[in-house]
Amino acid sequence: MSEPLLGIVGGSGLYDLPGLTDTRWVRVETPWGAPSDEVFLGTLGGARLAFLPRHGRGHRIPPSEVNYRANVAALKQLGATDVLSLSAVGSLRADLPPGTFVVVDQFIDRTTLRASSFFGTGLVAHVSMAHPVCSRLGRHVLAALAQQGVPHAAGGTYVAMEGPQFSTLAESQLYRSWNASVIGMTNLPEAKLAREAELCYCSVSMVTDFDCWHPAHDAVTVEAIIRVLLGNAQTARTLVAGLAGTITGDSAAAACGCRHALDHALITAPEARDPALVEKLRSIAARVL
Repeated sequence: MSEPLLGIVGGSGLYDLPGLTDTRWVRVETPWGAPSDEVFLGTLGGARLAFLPRHGRGHRIPPSEVNYRANVAALKQLGATDVLSLSAVGSLRADLPPGTFVVVDQFIDRTTLRASSFFGTGLVAHVSMAHPVCSRLGRHVLAALAQQGVPHAAGGTYVAMEGPQFSTLAESQLYRSWNASVIGMTNLPEAKLAREAELCYCSVSMVTDFDCWHPAHDAVTVEAIIRVLLGNAQTARTLVAGLAGTITGDSAAAACGCRHALDHALITAPEARDPALVEKLRSIAARVL
């Protein structure tokens, strides 16, 4: 078996890490098309890493047009076993101010325009999303945040909206009434696809501002948001550098339930499966096909 590979999805600056060696950009083609960009491969202290800019270098692709299936498939094809997702979010709670890192454990899906499954007519599968992120990865992330003294929260609900526009005030107040914690535009269907690909997935939400519900929202300046963004990006790089070896060296990873998500998920009888779709899915679900 090849060495573990940690996939990291997020901003294009995440791969700017001191000590990163054996670096190269690689182009990956998947049965679902091209991912957002080439994937940046490197090694850090013996840990193998694969960085994928979610929106492409230079932030070219809006949230609703990201090819999430290709992004997840590309990491899977490269041999990723774990995926660390980092994304900017707005806060829906007064106790989660800008600069806070939230290791979310639940999602509410408000997206409507995105393909959310690798499966379809000819091969139907239903995976459980009751617990949509990997608790094992989450524990590693929380320990690293605590060690580094980063303001953070363990657990929280992420509302995934379509965008690219931000919420109306009525929507923001509605999400707060649902007891949601943060709002963003990128973690779904990413988390659902990672589960179908049997990848351990952890979402780290980096708060940049309060959503429009906050009475002081209109007083927030672009300069202030940019300062928080830059600070969060530096913290994210430090987090990744500190986590890489811990995650790839985790001896408990092989037994993680995320890696067996498809054990009882395939519904279509073998004789009724579409051979073309079965072939297309081999890069994702070969273990059960």
